[in-house]
Amino acid sequence: MTGPFLSTTSRDIAIQKDRAVLLFIDVQNFCLHPDGTELREADDQTRTQVYQPFVDRFTRDVLPNMQALQQGARKAGVEVMYTTIESLTRDGRDRSLDYKITGFNVPKGSFDAQVIDGIAPGEDEIVLPKSSSSVFVSTHIDYVLRNLGTAQLIISGVLTDQCVESAVRDACDLGYLVSLVTDACATHTEERQAASLGAIKGYCRQVTTAQILAELGSG
Repeated sequence: MTGPFLSTTSRDIAIQKDRAVLLFIDVQNFCLHPDGTELREADDQTRTQVYQPFVDRFTRDVLPNMQALQQGARKAGVEVMYTTIESLTRDGRDRSLDYKITGFNVPKGSFDAQVIDGIAPGEDEIVLPKSSSSVFVSTHIDYVLRNLGTAQLIISGVLTDQCVESAVRDACDLGYLVSLVTDACATHTEERQAASLGAIKGYCRQVTTAQILAELGSG
């Protein structure tokens, strides 16, 4: 890690603005837009019983918190970064074995690969395409974070029990202090959300949007 660690004895450390990055995980058209492939190609039952209720809940309850975090971080001078599921090729030949087996292919430069308009990246903010569950496996994010002098990650995104969890665990193992914003991440059901938060509680500090904004001086 560039520079001294903020702590080697506790995860419960308030955000230090010059050492922190806000990272949004997979907040993209593929899984959150009505015209995204996941909703468009799902069978009727899955779309109406799983995906549409998830998107409705995300839009109503989670997206406003993400927008507040984005605005608060920008105002505080905290770097805002994004990762999206996106292959480096059109046919996805570079994607992970797991994504090939699952059938995920978000083609390079596609509509599906774009961050949703609600938290569109600024022109000088970093967006990293990834082709595996963990952003730390299939991108050079660790290199970028170390160049930025990052010690703390504020993580928000979807799905909590998949790519968000992978990022939290890997970031922890690589020496970052992670603050997971519990009301600014989501998965397909409330039951899965609760189970995921319980499973990764030991890897991160779990906080609310209001708490992060207060620590950034934007609450």
